Amino acid sequence: MNRIIKRRGLLAVAAGLSLAACVAPAFAQADYPSKPLTMIVPFPPGGVADTVGRPVAEALGRALGQAVVVENKAGAGGGIGMAHAAKSKADGYTVLLALSSVTIIPEADKVLKRNPMYQLEQLVPIARFTADPTVLVVRADSPWKTLKEFMDYAKSKPGTLTFGSSGNYGTMHVPIEMLKQNSGTFMVHVPYTGAGPAVVGLLGGQVDALATGPATIVQHVKAGKLRALAHWGQGRLGPLPDVPSLTEAGYKVQFSQWAGLFVPAGTPAPVIAKLREAAGKAARDEKVISTIGRAGTPIQYMDAPEFARFVEADAKVMAGVVTGIGRPQ
Repeated sequence: MNRIIKRRGLLAVAAGLSLAACVAPAFAQADYPSKPLTMIVPFPPGGVADTVGRPVAEALGRALGQAVVVENKAGAGGGIGMAHAAKSKADGYTVLLALSSVTIIPEADKVLKRNPMYQLEQLVPIARFTADPTVLVVRADSPWKTLKEFMDYAKSKPGTLTFGSSGNYGTMHVPIEMLKQNSGTFMVHVPYTGAGPAVVGLLGGQVDALATGPATIVQHVKAGKLRALAHWGQGRLGPLPDVPSLTEAGYKVQFSQWAGLFVPAGTPAPVIAKLREAAGKAARDEKVISTIGRAGTPIQYMDAPEFARFVEADAKVMAGVVTGIGRPQ
């Protein structure tokens, strides 16, 4: 009899522990966030991701009631930071502010036949904040005052022009490779660790040109240090209204450098819901709008469902582009 009572007691304890194990995560999610978050920005300070990420992190912190600390984790065209985020604990305390290279790098790994740093399926889209066409810029003291002069030089002297980027297959590398393919020109690629260092390289005369988002270069254009020759969008850009598109010049290339928020796959749905709500508030935050706007980038917000469809479509296009680029020379 005592054995039966004892066994029943053990079963009751086991059941209680099991119930507690189930209830504990629910309480943890209800209390989320109960500590500061880390936002991985996979590029050095000074680039588009950092320009967008810092004001967004501050606004997310206000919306969530906890600090969101930016951690710049650069390298491999953003791959190191993205892989770190993708493999982080799926509890909502690590988020990723990625650029469009997040869809490119897994395809590049296939082309290079190397172990993938991460798979796109390891990340869940939360919200898109910006989506800007990249801009082709040269130094203001360069001999090329127009896109035609630049392209004529590239065609007449193949392999002479150099261009900087944030790394192989990154959002500064891919658009110029697209232009090279479309125009039949050859320019030498010089990869840096991020957009900020690449811009410094251009300003210092280490490279002849680069393509990047307006937020990274518009201040240098207005200061007379850089000259914008063309952009990869349609129509005219608000911060650079006199700069023509490549489409206008007859080149059939378009490329958008977008910035969006992701979390590791497996993050609980209630946590994702809170992050989506906070991201929406951040996108409407006047401080975010004015800070990013001063850099020449308007908010182009997408909530998770629409953003997920956008990412899927973009990944398909980029797969074809990366295959066309092949292995870097």
